[in-house]
Amino acid sequence: MHTAMIGLGRMGRNMASRLLRGGHALAAYNRTPARAEELKRDEGAAVAYSLQEVVSLLQPPRVVWLMLPAGEVVDAHLRELLPELEEGDVVVDGGNTHYREDRRRAEAAAEYGVGYLDAGTSGGVWGLEYGYCLMAGGERWCFELAEPVLAALAPEEGYMHCGPTGAGHFVKMVHNAIEYGMMQAYAEGFELIQASEYADSVDYSALSGLWNRGSVIRSWLLELAEGAFARDPQLASIRGYVEDSGEGRWSVQQAVDTGVNAPVIALSLMQRFRSRQEDTFADRVLAALRREFGGHGVAPRDKGNG
Repeated sequence: MHTAMIGLGRMGRNMASRLLRGGHALAAYNRTPARAEELKRDEGAAVAYSLQEVVSLLQPPRVVWLMLPAGEVVDAHLRELLPELEEGDVVVDGGNTHYREDRRRAEAAAEYGVGYLDAGTSGGVWGLEYGYCLMAGGERWCFELAEPVLAALAPEEGYMHCGPTGAGHFVKMVHNAIEYGMMQAYAEGFELIQASEYADSVDYSALSGLWNRGSVIRSWLLELAEGAFARDPQLASIRGYVEDSGEGRWSVQQAVDTGVNAPVIALSLMQRFRSRQEDTFADRVLAALRREFGGHGVAPRDKGNG
């Protein structure tokens, strides 16, 4: 299928690579062309130097995947891109967009006869190797047209049509909120051990591995914790400063708006805010886990902080 990847950041670059390795003809566009040129040199992508050229490089029906920061950046690209596309083409927003924005953008695309699919994307820096979990929302015909692309990006049974426009980004928002709570629980558990008389005798990497052998709390996050602790047993090289990417805030607001009791998610978000004021072992665990699964930056510790 003729596909474009617009935005070659941490996620978009790897997704483009996975599509090329899956046999898709791909046009790559990035605001700074060097990344697209690198993809051409390494894996044979076609380079587009403008959004107009993105369209001219693809045969209809086209699937144009946006992997851009949420907000005005997406709107700016759509304003320029939609008039260039043809009826029956589909635009996919794979970034972390708020689901309410999808409805407005789908209506704008429909004025040009262009379909719009919102695709919540999970997989972080490991997606190139293992595939991305994809949660899609939009009209059924848009999903069916884009399905070969979704199948190439995802592992087996790793994508799903979640419902009408906005459904994909909505369930991805909830997915990330659950992730907040899971990570917070692990972080607090390790903090309890760190504050106990057994702190010096427990190998956190080995313990993470142990818990993944038959325990009811086993998970991929514990695999990542095992690796992080193996490299830095006390996480001494990073500061417990934990950012949030937006979905946690949106989920808490959704809980307020709909009267849903979600105390774990709300408190895990509050803990991230608190992490920016002091440095604890639990916060270093959170920061380390975000780095491991998503390639998110961490704040280095000052050498004077033991």
